[in-house]
Amino acid sequence: MDKTVPAGAAFLLDFIASKEAPRGYNTVFDNKMSMMPNPLTTMTVAEVVAQGPWRTKTFGSSACGRYQFMTATLQGLIKELGLRSTQVFDPDLQDRLGYHLLRRRKYDQFMAGTVSATAFGNQLAMEWASFPVLSDIKGAHKAVRRGQTYYLGDGINKVLATAAEVEKAIAKAKSLGNAAPAPALVVVRVAEPVVVVPATPATPVPPAVLATTGFVARLGGWIDRVFGAA
Repeated sequence: MDKTVPAGAAFLLDFIASKEAPRGYNTVFDNKMSMMPNPLTTMTVAEVVAQGPWRTKTFGSSACGRYQFMTATLQGLIKELGLRSTQVFDPDLQDRLGYHLLRRRKYDQFMAGTVSATAFGNQLAMEWASFPVLSDIKGAHKAVRRGQTYYLGDGINKVLATAAEVEKAIAKAKSLGNAAPAPALVVVRVAEPVVVVPATPATPVPPAVLATTGFVARLGGWIDRVFGAA
């Protein structure tokens, strides 16, 4: 998860991804990643958008990535956030885009307490079709009941989570708050303290010993010269 995404949002995005794209950031609709010319995470956002019609024709939907971005959604995000066309559609960028979608769907207001959990849950269901609505509302195509997908009737989408699961995840996200994730623990190795041991003063050698020592040294040299030359 990108380190700029706060704790509550990171938890929600992980929950969303577990339903929408449990196989990760390279997921395409119907999990047909083996048919992709290149993994999504190696493509630029411009390439992902340009490939959208081909994915729709080949897989049945342009949805892609860990949060199943539709082509129209990506185009809106590129314009709204001023993304460069050369930016790579890598995991960190997908996380940031997913977080922005949460904020579009009143995440900030929910965390601040000005939008109810039920209203926020319904907003999530409008963004992610595998999520159920949390109350009876008018869906995209017809009236839908609590626990049904907002897109009921389109013949494509189906619910992959229960209303109770979503409510639990929303409550957990709020309890985690909007604080930035804790930085990674950095272990700093402290050098061992240097212990300075005072030098022991040399014991003076008496002159008599020095004289003897000099005589022994001269004698040793004479023996070496005599017997060494033999």
